[in-house]
Amino acid sequence: MNDSLNSKAGSSPAAGTSTSPTDAEKKVTAREDRAAFIAALGFPVLVIIGGLLGFFFPDTASGFAGQVTPLLGIIMFGMGLTLRPIDFALVAKRPLPVLIGVVAQFVIMPLIAVLTVWILQLPAEIAAGVILVGCAPGGTSSNVVSYLARGDVALSVTMTSVSTLLAPIFTPMLILWLAGQYMPLDAGAMAWDIVKVVLIPVVAGLVVRLLVPKVVEAITPLLPWISVFAISAIVCIVVGGNRDNIVTAGGIVLIAVIIHNGLGYLLGYLTGKVTRQSEPVSRTMAIEVGMQNSGMATTLATTYFSPLSALPGAVFSVWHNLSGAVVAAVCRYVDGRAKKAEEAVAAQ
Repeated sequence: MNDSLNSKAGSSPAAGTSTSPTDAEKKVTAREDRAAFIAALGFPVLVIIGGLLGFFFPDTASGFAGQVTPLLGIIMFGMGLTLRPIDFALVAKRPLPVLIGVVAQFVIMPLIAVLTVWILQLPAEIAAGVILVGCAPGGTSSNVVSYLARGDVALSVTMTSVSTLLAPIFTPMLILWLAGQYMPLDAGAMAWDIVKVVLIPVVAGLVVRLLVPKVVEAITPLLPWISVFAISAIVCIVVGGNRDNIVTAGGIVLIAVIIHNGLGYLLGYLTGKVTRQSEPVSRTMAIEVGMQNSGMATTLATTYFSPLSALPGAVFSVWHNLSGAVVAAVCRYVDGRAKKAEEAVAAQ
């Protein structure tokens, strides 16, 4: 998916193109738009189905608890398969937006998490889970949403990749600092686990792509769906192990996730505007900051905190895909209104 999105990163009006697309190009763009919309809407539907299966068949779902970590490894390996060395070249070509975006990722979302926990006075286990989500790197589905929102897709892919590679350092450090008061944590062990289940699979996927590019290109359209099935399975397992907690605490967790995610979009966008970035870049920063690798957060919470601490990550997995589709629709609506206004002025 990242390959086709990158190839179209500059094709939208928001990306600043100056030439009119041909009919053939319009058809290709429309086809890719449809595929991306299906992905953006299909992802949360499948995750919701996973959650419902876990809720109604808790004993069966919780029996697969030991598979959560391998499933995350599959997700991250799939992410690695979609990456290319050129995705990291943007760091050298345009270091400022990458730096601003990654710093915003690891500053804004952790602080919003702490603020949300304080405002809602969340119980310790849920508070630790919310903060863990905030300290996670960017989510891979943000690349699809950035494309739909007519953002800077190349920047989105780079920001996701860089924040993921930095996660073994920043995620445990931030969690120890911000969530240590709620739950005990072995930050060193967490860092090593992130290396094993996140960093190594990503690098392995990148290496496999370099060795057998044609094979990887052939299966690339399937990779997002493999990842979302794995995320759905993680959500199913976590929900199955938290069925009773969901009945009692699900409402407050959903409120926390909505606040966290929404403020992430808003402050990410404002960060782009305050630092005088273009509209596509500002949109991308909003999406990258607001959408987290909730699969990783859920896995780490299950391993290092408690089953209840994994609940915010599971809910975030569903919600940020739904809200991301809405954000993309709003961005396209704004672009459509602006285009009509320009056409009206030109016609006068």
